[in-house]
Amino acid sequence: MHERVHGDDTPENRGDLIIVRGLRLRSLRLGLCGKADVVELHRSGDNNAMGGSVPGHSGRWIVYPVEYKPGRVKKQRSFQIQLCAQAMCLEEMLDCVIPCGALFHGKTRRRQDVEFDMDLRKEVEDTSARLHELVASGVTPKAVYGDRCKHCSLCEFCMPKIMASGRSAKDYLLRALTGQ
Repeated sequence: MHERVHGDDTPENRGDLIIVRGLRLRSLRLGLCGKADVVELHRSGDNNAMGGSVPGHSGRWIVYPVEYKPGRVKKQRSFQIQLCAQAMCLEEMLDCVIPCGALFHGKTRRRQDVEFDMDLRKEVEDTSARLHELVASGVTPKAVYGDRCKHCSLCEFCMPKIMASGRSAKDYLLRALTGQ
């Protein structure tokens, strides 16, 4: 599903709606960068609307991020934090306010609206700070395999099943180099 979303990064223009796929994001304040699955830009008839301006297009645009998830609709806070982080990056990049976005669940083909309230925004800031503390410490936490790993795009890098087996990278390298 993500390959399809990120496959064509040419913006789709439908008059008062522009759909951008695979948009690169960044926030200097949060120290985050990434890629949005889909960002919808809806033209606002109100020039005083809280939307932002879009390069190459006149008027104000309401920015609406959409994150694609493969399964059924479920209220998973980490999905909401991820989507809100994307919105906060977009707000910084476009100098606008984004009040909400959506999680699109592939199995049911349904959207779940997510409001970016102050509690969720604080959680994004706290999570970002914890991420930077982890990186600065130089210690990688042990991966713990769970149901959420089945559809994670980072599973092949994290390798939670291998890490859960108790085998160390040092032992693996020793076996690989000695042929044992």
